[in-house]
Amino acid sequence: MKNVAVILAGGTGKRMGAYLPKQFLKIAGKSIIEHSMAIFEKHAGISEICVVIHSNFVADVEDIVREAGFKKVTKILCGGKERSDSSLAAISAYENEKDVNLIFHDAVRPFVSQRIIDDVLSSLAEGKSVAVAIPSTDTIFKLNQTKCIESVPPRDFLYRAQTPQAFPCEIIKKAYNLALKDPNFKASDDCGVVLNYLPDEAIHIVEGDEKNIKITFEQDLTKGENLIA
Repeated sequence: MKNVAVILAGGTGKRMGAYLPKQFLKIAGKSIIEHSMAIFEKHAGISEICVVIHSNFVADVEDIVREAGFKKVTKILCGGKERSDSSLAAISAYENEKDVNLIFHDAVRPFVSQRIIDDVLSSLAEGKSVAVAIPSTDTIFKLNQTKCIESVPPRDFLYRAQTPQAFPCEIIKKAYNLALKDPNFKASDDCGVVLNYLPDEAIHIVEGDEKNIKITFEQDLTKGENLIA
């Protein structure tokens, strides 16, 4: 099987408040997206890397790939407004190839571990769809439309989602084909699309890591510096 890491970097990073998309901000002297690409470049089980980026920043990614000497980055694709548009760009790029697994990873999670990737690839080798998540340590309230507590779900069954999310290409392609025929389809993450449109397809959980943080707000940059230090 060909294992393709799809680095989803189409966001504009408005919550960060920076003039650059957050994936291009630097931690320890390197851009966040470079850290993320480097992790998959290093892993022996990853065959290729495909980066999905806003069209305005394709040249920036090309510069990073060239300067870092990444050999596995074979495709740099343009994403769309929604995360689902970026996933679809990658699916379309590989849909005619046989025996391909797509491993979707947020560009702004630059601390995913080799152990997590190992576990994801092991599950994929068994033909499983996979999500990375960690148990919730907080009690979660489900609210009603008036923002009052409606229920308190048992914490034993609540996990916090991370990435990668990974699927055999034919599975995620089939799910999106069904979604695109639904006039009520709303953009979701890839697990949500599979769950909604292929309800019989089990999505197995691989244990994540508290260090596998998503750089979303300015204070997260400090957390990232501390993780590298």
